[in-house]
Amino acid sequence: MSDELYPTVKAWLMRARNDLATAEYLLAGRGDLLDTAVYHCQQAGEKALKAWLVSKNMPVQKTHDLGLLVQRAAAMHMEFSTLTADADFLTPLATAFRYPSDDEAHMPTSDQADEAIAAARRIYSLVLAALPADTHPN
Repeated sequence: MSDELYPTVKAWLMRARNDLATAEYLLAGRGDLLDTAVYHCQQAGEKALKAWLVSKNMPVQKTHDLGLLVQRAAAMHMEFSTLTADADFLTPLATAFRYPSDDEAHMPTSDQADEAIAAARRIYSLVLAALPADTHPN
């Protein structure tokens, strides 16, 4: 990775870390905010994957599809393919609970929230492991 990419990669990782920390904070103290927590889990995974793609000088697509991002990452680093199930679980959380449906205001369950935080942590951890330590947020 070229030195000029480090600040951008670090900025993406910082935002991923902040989304993950926000989700963890909400899940620890506010069971009534599960919809917001799972949204931040999806965002953490998305931003972490985009950080890795930026590190490889790949363009960042405007997409919430973590499956697509995992495929692009796995094309250059096979270990990312282990994240397919996590990506598939998190992708719908970008919008699933953001707006009420016409007939009900459904909310995620605590089990869904627990699964979302675990998936986001796995994605974030793998990205950190694949990147140089000096790109990691402080």
